[in-house]
Amino acid sequence: MNSNEIDIHKELKKYFGFSQFKGLQESVIKSIINNENTFVIMPTGGGKSLCYQLPALIKDGTAIVVSPLIALMKNQVDAIRSLSSENGIAHVLNSSLTKTEINQVKKDIVSGITKLLYVAPESLTKEEYVEFLKSVPVSFVAIDEAHCISEWGHDFRPEYRNLRHIIKQLGTDIPVIGLTATATPKVQEDILKNLDMSDARTFKASFNRPNLFYEIRTKTKNIESDIIRFIKQNKGKSGIIYCLSRKKVEEIAEVLQVNGISAVPYHAGLDAKTRAKHQDMFLMEDVEVVVATIAFGMGIDKPDVRFVIHHDIPKSLESYYQETGRAGRDGGEGHCLAYYSYKDVEKLEKFMSGKPVAEQEIGYALLQEVVAYAETSMSRRKFLLHYFGEEFDSETGEGASMDDNVRNPKVKVEAQDNVKKLLEVVRDTKYLYKSKEIIYTLIGRVNATIKAHRTDTQNFFGSGNDKEEKYWMALIRQVLVDGLLTKDIETYGILKVSDKGHDFIKNPTSFMMSEDHEYNEAEDDAIVTAAKSSGTADEALMVMLRDLRKKVAKKLGVPPFVVFQDPSLEDMALKYPITIDELSNVHGVGEGKAKKYGKEFVELIARYVEDNDIIRPDDLVVKSTGANSANKLYIIQNIDRKLSLEDIAKAKGMTMDALLKEMEQIVYSGTKLNIKYWINEILDEDQQEEIHEYFMESETDKIEDALKEFDGDYDIEELRLMRIKFISEVAN
Repeated sequence: MNSNEIDIHKELKKYFGFSQFKGLQESVIKSIINNENTFVIMPTGGGKSLCYQLPALIKDGTAIVVSPLIALMKNQVDAIRSLSSENGIAHVLNSSLTKTEINQVKKDIVSGITKLLYVAPESLTKEEYVEFLKSVPVSFVAIDEAHCISEWGHDFRPEYRNLRHIIKQLGTDIPVIGLTATATPKVQEDILKNLDMSDARTFKASFNRPNLFYEIRTKTKNIESDIIRFIKQNKGKSGIIYCLSRKKVEEIAEVLQVNGISAVPYHAGLDAKTRAKHQDMFLMEDVEVVVATIAFGMGIDKPDVRFVIHHDIPKSLESYYQETGRAGRDGGEGHCLAYYSYKDVEKLEKFMSGKPVAEQEIGYALLQEVVAYAETSMSRRKFLLHYFGEEFDSETGEGASMDDNVRNPKVKVEAQDNVKKLLEVVRDTKYLYKSKEIIYTLIGRVNATIKAHRTDTQNFFGSGNDKEEKYWMALIRQVLVDGLLTKDIETYGILKVSDKGHDFIKNPTSFMMSEDHEYNEAEDDAIVTAAKSSGTADEALMVMLRDLRKKVAKKLGVPPFVVFQDPSLEDMALKYPITIDELSNVHGVGEGKAKKYGKEFVELIARYVEDNDIIRPDDLVVKSTGANSANKLYIIQNIDRKLSLEDIAKAKGMTMDALLKEMEQIVYSGTKLNIKYWINEILDEDQQEEIHEYFMESETDKIEDALKEFDGDYDIEELRLMRIKFISEVAN
């Protein structure tokens, strides 16, 4: 059968009721009808499934569609059945069927009724199914979500790696169609190699979604109130919030409900009935927001999702692209907001440490790309599209201004000489190194790899030590996107100079770079809180509150942060509390602290509110769900009993980090915790004295500043414990 003999427009109208194809659909369908191996790379929502459904309905025989998700298969089968009077036109073959149902499927295929057979990769490894399929005419095999084949994909499934072998058993001349919604050049190569179809015709649609606005914010302890504020500003619109853990999904959904937002949780831990119910409520708009792990959204086709929020940064840019891609499918607005803190990245790295080394390497490389995306200050769209192997002009491209970095550009500086220096170092170290070693070479830092290759004896070693590590990292990212450097695909991550880069070394031209964002650690309460970044904290009041804090601190002979931390002041400048009771609802201020220091602050705010006729927001006090209060009580009681902190953490199933966070919250809101018994075990009196002195004289209680000050004498945990002891004794 040849595509020239068929009027595929007529068939499209007959089966699907559309009068024209979208994007690349027509050329893909012709390629499949002509029995050519075909590889389709098309973003979610681009109309991928039609590319194999229409040819399957037209061609003789049954098309086999390999798909990883049972829920997705079911949706597609239902959709195709609705196009035909024959129920058997499409079938699923997987572990959920009974013997009788399997026999019915086989009967329909033999009698030529079934045009599409959806199978899970696991089913294709079953001997009996393979034998049966060998005996019937197969029109082609389509492999959906083909990135699962690639070990570089974000969903490694061994059965997918074995598909080539199984398809060969079904018959030597069966055409293969691979389809994926996300594929970097590396993954594409891997898929083609693995399916043994290097001759495939490749069709690649643009990955640019011009209607989506990309934004990254610092993840602070105020994240919940920031999310609530964002949703209230987008009242009546549908949105999805992605979290990495089920526990977080439950917590956020609860906080939203308590604060008057209609939201439901969705994750694999809920039973199927609840999941289906929650998905339907979202589709039917009975709820505005669904809070979910990435298990959600695979089979969801809601065209008018207006925002997608990432509470936690995802593990790869593929996942990020796919999840943000659920916004604005109808071409209308879509706001993609992600919260970022390097702490989250470290957490993900910890999770990976249990995996086989090869997988760890890959996972780590994918994560570094996410970090680069979050921290870069260049056009996010250009960065993202470059990752997927697509050029984008950030001046004239469609959707160029839909991006927080483009709207609030950072100052750019000329970097021509440093680009030349960077390219020469990459060239002269003979293409052995990834970014880290290149940066170490530039700033003159030695590690084992550099020693082994004797790079530290070269005259260019340390030639860039007038700039910090961060500067070189930002420059490498921008030079990569510009195409002067490339990352080697085979040995992932090794930098090479491209032809364009060699030309640059010979004839350097102007290169304007902007430095990366600095996202202060959430844990140390980044000063730029959500309120400030969205421009809602009252700057004038902020100045007055800072002055008052300084005055109070001076009178008491303590550093200002002991009285109230910056985020607490930010929150006061947002909520205008005018009673002690209201003050104790402010971020990081408990009852004890409000009573101890609050009087002058609420008096100042009350005067300010009256003088400036300010209407106070009633709805910005984020109500908490009370889930943590049980933990708090337990911690306070058991520290009183001088129980080991490790035992307390274990009893509550917390990490030491999580326990310290809870303890920090307790002392920062004004409750005493006497942990001298524990600190005496790990630090002697002189050491304690030294750290105490440091906090007493320091402008800030930031742990990274303390780490720098002591330069390796104490670790993070020791400093955090001492800070808890200090705040407890001095402030409370």
